[in-house]
Amino acid sequence: MDNIYFLMIMALVVLAIADLVVGVSNDAVNFLNSALGSKAVSFRTIMIVASLGVAFGAVFSSGMMEVARKGIFNPGEFYFNEIMIIFLAVMITDILLLDFFNTLGMPTSTTVSIVFELLGAAVAIALIKIGADNGSFTDVVNYINTEKATQIILGILLSVVVAFSIGALVQYVSRVLLSFDFERKAKWVGAVFGGVALAAITYFIFIKGLKGTDYYAQIKPMIEGKTFLIVTISFVFWTILSYISVVVFKLNIYKIIIIIGTFALALAFAGNDLVNFIGVPIAAWQSYEAWVVSGVPATEFSMDILSKKVPTPTFLLLAAGLVMVLTLWLSSKAKNVVKTSIDLSSSSDTKERFEPHFLSRNLVKLTMMMSTYIATILPDSLQHKIQKQFQKPVIVLSKDKLHELPAFDMVRAAVNLMVASVLISIATSMKLPLSTTYVTFMVAMGTSLADKAWGSESAVYRVAGVLNVIGGWFFTALIAFIASGMVAYLIHLGGPTMIAVLLLLAVLLLSRNYIKHIRKSKEIQAEDSLSKAESSSIHGVIEESADNISKALKRVGKINSNTINGLIEQDQTKLKKAKGTIVKLEDEIEDLQNNIFYFIKDLDESYLGASKFYIDVIGSLQDIAQSSSLIAKVSHKHVNNHHKELKKKQKEELLEINEKLVALFGRIREVFDSRDFDKIFPDIIESKQNLLDDVKVSIQKQVERTRENDTTSPKNTTLYFIILLETKDLILACMNVLNLYYEEHDKTKNMNN
Repeated sequence: MDNIYFLMIMALVVLAIADLVVGVSNDAVNFLNSALGSKAVSFRTIMIVASLGVAFGAVFSSGMMEVARKGIFNPGEFYFNEIMIIFLAVMITDILLLDFFNTLGMPTSTTVSIVFELLGAAVAIALIKIGADNGSFTDVVNYINTEKATQIILGILLSVVVAFSIGALVQYVSRVLLSFDFERKAKWVGAVFGGVALAAITYFIFIKGLKGTDYYAQIKPMIEGKTFLIVTISFVFWTILSYISVVVFKLNIYKIIIIIGTFALALAFAGNDLVNFIGVPIAAWQSYEAWVVSGVPATEFSMDILSKKVPTPTFLLLAAGLVMVLTLWLSSKAKNVVKTSIDLSSSSDTKERFEPHFLSRNLVKLTMMMSTYIATILPDSLQHKIQKQFQKPVIVLSKDKLHELPAFDMVRAAVNLMVASVLISIATSMKLPLSTTYVTFMVAMGTSLADKAWGSESAVYRVAGVLNVIGGWFFTALIAFIASGMVAYLIHLGGPTMIAVLLLLAVLLLSRNYIKHIRKSKEIQAEDSLSKAESSSIHGVIEESADNISKALKRVGKINSNTINGLIEQDQTKLKKAKGTIVKLEDEIEDLQNNIFYFIKDLDESYLGASKFYIDVIGSLQDIAQSSSLIAKVSHKHVNNHHKELKKKQKEELLEINEKLVALFGRIREVFDSRDFDKIFPDIIESKQNLLDDVKVSIQKQVERTRENDTTSPKNTTLYFIILLETKDLILACMNVLNLYYEEHDKTKNMNN
């Protein structure tokens, strides 16, 4: 029986490594979003700096490990066998929960997940013990460190409001003082800003990095109680050094702030959050060592040992730091999570990932009303001065450079890093495992709001996104508590067999998500995505949009074939995939429509006729996608609702029509790929007419079959008519877009003659 605990320790070690990987993938957003969003330095430099921060932070994280041992529950109330169940339940739940959020590309809090998982598992085991002793439900408070747990939970929740508010306030003041034209300000202005920011960040590094480590005792007399003096000296030192750097060495002080700030937050992440990944396994290992030496049965060995301060071996911290650094460089899921945060805080137009809802609309409406009210109070002269500071400089770029613009400028990136550093350092000095995700994300959202990055065109979408992320955080807490408690209860009931089942389930789910993520990434890379028009002449628009038509027809042909085959085979998976793929195509076409404003604005005056052509082309593309979409949706609905499958004759007719339709698409694509609209155009007209005749004949045959009272069901007949009618519209839409190009080509040819 003793071997089972050793095997549990081995399982916890493996889970810790896996948890480090999924945890870093999610929490990379905490320290990378400001540097990546501002594009202040190269990606390689950012990653090197962040890696150094993570490595140093891992070594300095020993003090926070106590949270896993005694921060949430009272270890003396549990025996060794019970504590091992709690720890194993926590790790299994944590890795699955974090991987789920990584797959969605949503930033969540590893701190919140581990806190509520420890709480859920401890409560579950406590209730089992209380039930066995015929105790009262209220006795559960004896098992939980309610004072510390409440302090941690309230600190985490309060950080959402505080981080957002302070981030918004500091950014607003910074922008009013520096404006968007900050690089043209006097040298001393940048130097003073650098002094403030770097003093805050370096103080944060010392407080965050050293407090709680073995090294802190040696320097404690030098810094304890001297906060004001240290900050003042640091401010003066950094201001002078910043001024010398700007004036003598011609360095960009904002880039220096971003580099040092990124290092600081990476250090904070590793120092504060490493406990979330390896704190539980280390506590389990230390418990196991104490139990083995004691010689007491596992069911009788009290875990008072966990109440004492036990240093974490440095080699374990170094090993964990190495895993974190490797994950940072290799994880593709980390990039997805970072992208969500950057998109929500971007000053430029991005594809909005979230749909507005009732709450986001009303919050935006309320904010606009408050802004209007404040405007009536402030003097016009003051309003004018403030608005002038928020005027963005016009950057003239060629259209192919549009997407190289940073999501926000270096002032906002510096404020993000400075404010987050200060808030986390305060929490760390109070021994609170504050959620670095909550702080960094909410600071970034607050600075975005204050910087007027959320305009009338994007506010409802961005606010909806922020609310969705915050909702996900509360969802994390609730699910972590319930799931961890359930897993602990199952392990208690099933013992070693249940542990094996749960570990196998975890491996299968992680493998499935990984394979799914890799497959999805390959599909995105291989997909023929539609491109926005960037030319300013009619000839250029014809060339660019012709490629879009060819790509769209290739995808529609594949989608239609999958739909028809899926319908005939009654394959729900194939139909669902076809339905999802056409939705992606519709989204891309919608992006092209949203770009029409910028396209027309950038056109040369001599080529304004290109705008009508481009609009007509997108309209035809939308018609093609809508017809294909309706066919896919009704087919999926029919099979999903388990209606009668098509009759043999219907299947044969649809397969024949689809085969000719794909062939027609292929010939039309040849025209667009070669740009030769004369060569095979008459042949396509004939093929089109023959296919339309076939569709009409099939419609007539179905009418006759229905009149003859065959066994075809009403649902079956309705589906068949919809597919044929939409196929007809699909053919006509394809010919319409071909005619557009033919007419424009003919017009250009006549002009040249």
